[in-house]
Amino acid sequence: MFHFRLDTSSGVPPYLQLVQQVQQAVLLGFLQPGDRLPLIREVVESLAINPNTVAKAYRQLEQERLVTGRPGHGTFVTETLPAAVLPATYTALRHGLQTWLRRAYAAGLDDRAIAALFASVHHQTNPETGTEAETA
Repeated sequence: MFHFRLDTSSGVPPYLQLVQQVQQAVLLGFLQPGDRLPLIREVVESLAINPNTVAKAYRQLEQERLVTGRPGHGTFVTETLPAAVLPATYTALRHGLQTWLRRAYAAGLDDRAIAALFASVHHQTNPETGTEAETA
């Protein structure tokens, strides 16, 4: 069963956090077509948020055609996002990122420092911006 989480300090609206989590789970293959998302009432109970917030997220996901609601049955994943990367590649990269994060936490970095470091390196090496920069 898929579980949502909220980061109240992120500045991202809760409904959008839910949308992004489903999008990411579908992209990474954690959610497949036919999988049921938690019922709105289940999300409300687990996260203590307004049912309208969850409904808004589910409506947006329906508009994006990632999910479809079946009255009386729930909301189900209907599509996969196009992936140019094989699932095994995601798995290997995820493992490498977990190792890196463990090292960063062991070195004393907190979440803000890790996010700043990641954003900086991401910006420097993003092939879409063409800003591959040399680092010392």
